[in-house]
Amino acid sequence: MASVSHVTIRKRVAFLFLVISVIMVGLIGRLLYLQFYKSAWLSENAVDQRIREIPVEAKRGIIYDRNGRELAVSVSTESVYAIPAEIRNPEETAASLAAILALDETNLKNKLKRRQAFTWIKRKIDAETARKVQVLNIPGIGLTQESQRHYPNDNLAAHVLGFNGIDSQGLDGVEMTFDSYLKGRSGSIVIEYDARGREIPHASHRFVAPVEGNDIYLTIDLVIQQIIERELERVMKETQAKAATIIAIDPRDGGILALANKPDYNPNKFSEYSPKLWRNIAVSNSYEPGSTFKIITTSAVMSEHTVRPEDRFFDPGEVEVQGRHIHCWKHGGHGSQSFTEVVQNSCNVGFVTVGLRLGRESFYKYIDDFGFGRHTNIDLPGEAKGITIDRTKATPINIATMSIGQSIAVTPVQLVTAVAAVANDGKLLRPQIVREVKDKSGQVIRGFQPDVVRQVLDTSVTKQVNEILESVVSQGTGKNAYIEGFRIAGKTGTAQKVGAGGYSPDKYVASFVGFAPADAPQVALLVIIDEPVGLYYGGQIAAPVFGAVMKDVLQYLKISPQLSPSAKSGTTEAHVLVPSLINLSVPEAVAELKKAGLTPRIEEAGDRIADQIPKPGSRMPPGGGVLLYTMTPRYVAGEVTVPDLTGRTQREAADMLAELGFVINPVGIDGKDGKVIKQDPLPGSKVLSGTSIDVYFE
Repeated sequence: MASVSHVTIRKRVAFLFLVISVIMVGLIGRLLYLQFYKSAWLSENAVDQRIREIPVEAKRGIIYDRNGRELAVSVSTESVYAIPAEIRNPEETAASLAAILALDETNLKNKLKRRQAFTWIKRKIDAETARKVQVLNIPGIGLTQESQRHYPNDNLAAHVLGFNGIDSQGLDGVEMTFDSYLKGRSGSIVIEYDARGREIPHASHRFVAPVEGNDIYLTIDLVIQQIIERELERVMKETQAKAATIIAIDPRDGGILALANKPDYNPNKFSEYSPKLWRNIAVSNSYEPGSTFKIITTSAVMSEHTVRPEDRFFDPGEVEVQGRHIHCWKHGGHGSQSFTEVVQNSCNVGFVTVGLRLGRESFYKYIDDFGFGRHTNIDLPGEAKGITIDRTKATPINIATMSIGQSIAVTPVQLVTAVAAVANDGKLLRPQIVREVKDKSGQVIRGFQPDVVRQVLDTSVTKQVNEILESVVSQGTGKNAYIEGFRIAGKTGTAQKVGAGGYSPDKYVASFVGFAPADAPQVALLVIIDEPVGLYYGGQIAAPVFGAVMKDVLQYLKISPQLSPSAKSGTTEAHVLVPSLINLSVPEAVAELKKAGLTPRIEEAGDRIADQIPKPGSRMPPGGGVLLYTMTPRYVAGEVTVPDLTGRTQREAADMLAELGFVINPVGIDGKDGKVIKQDPLPGSKVLSGTSIDVYFE
């Protein structure tokens, strides 16, 4: 009996030993598992429980114009963060913060209950809101400084600059393409806490300083940008166009001096605008250029010696190609003319003739060499390639229509770059938007030199082409782009827009492209007006805009006039000043124009002049036509303050009222020497633009 008990005891001891061994092996295995496989995870969690790391955002680099004027800066702002482990009452905390920060209380409460070391509550708030949060002094809720992008000029150059997201990341424009240079490197504040979540007073706290981003200097000139945006605003109001674009480029180095589209947006409040307005149509939209493309056709046929400037052509008004009739814009045609006159008159029949002579292979050689159908590689996002017909599928009718700027789609930046090559002795340069990148010590870390793509034309050819283009402005369809004392070269363009089933009968793109001074170009300029209401010819509405912009730009760049005040390039014929005719009676306006040596062309059948093109102060050759509108002035309706006209002459009163969109109704005067004694409505009254003002003279 005793021996049985002894055996049983031994078995029990052995079983106990086995159980203890299994447990020990399990513990050792678990220890090895934790030590070798889970050590990183355990260390990370231990650090998360002990260490709080608060991010410190780097200040983004400044964007300057070419002369060091600020276009985009970063300003300090406060952001609210939470450390959930330190929050004692998530419900109460959420209720307090939601009221101040305009947040959803339920979502905020759930965020505060999550097991995480750090979370953002609301970023980049204003100073007053930050003060209210600070006054609450809630445990686990803190403020940290971040940077917010600010564009001091609001809408100016919006499509060049772009905008930033909440994390100060570039989302469009130069902010996006040069984000890696601008963003810098974020820092942090590291604080150590005990097991109860209390800050350890003498622990080794660590501050990792952020590294500020680099500064960028653009090729954009702030003053020239302001000039083109001013003119874009004006032309959008006057023509009620769907959109408009102006690009100015230095043909000598490819630097974009100014680029703007209307309508635009304010990058300080970009989220309040439709994303459609963010689109930079100067680089992202393709359009049929119409007659401005004839510069390329002219360059190609002159370079290939297909035609000489003096060669004669006869334009009967249309030409037939593969059964399709291509009409000239002038009814009945231009008759006999030299090739120079073909360009001056923008004669479709002449260009179709020389384009077909040039042939498919040679034509496509220049289309390719000038960069159409491919990216220019400008440093802006979203660039389109344009649209060209496959060379192997191009037929004679395609060559004919391409010769006049149809059946090919280009981007505005492609076209102005190609024309800049004609101005720059035939050298095609990559258009550039950034001059250099500098660090905070002022050292250049990346510079951009002129980037020659290829030599497209010989210098001798460009000299001939430039002379012909100069004659377009001095004697041809581009007269409204003429600037007193300067040699201007350019080309008008009027293109029907393509719609469903073919060309739209009432939608046009009016444009003008050119450069100055013609013999030593320093600025090339493209003006595009999309779907203007009323007048739509490029020579009538785009050329005057070109002239107004170029005149101010040349003056700003201190480029001296080359010609005597009374001379045009290649002729001694003087230009005359277009008088102000608005608010004059029709007979008075006609008399004024005849006195100035200009030809009136009256639209509609009213008694007084409501508007005129060209505008007062424009320069025109003698005999030039001035359009006179006699119905409702083309102003946007809205209340305007009536000015005080007391003591003014009739002409002074008429000009002042016309400037504000009013119509004058003179009473009690036969001549033009009387002075205003009273008016109705009274000075200071608020009336709609276009209202007739009774003005009494003695």
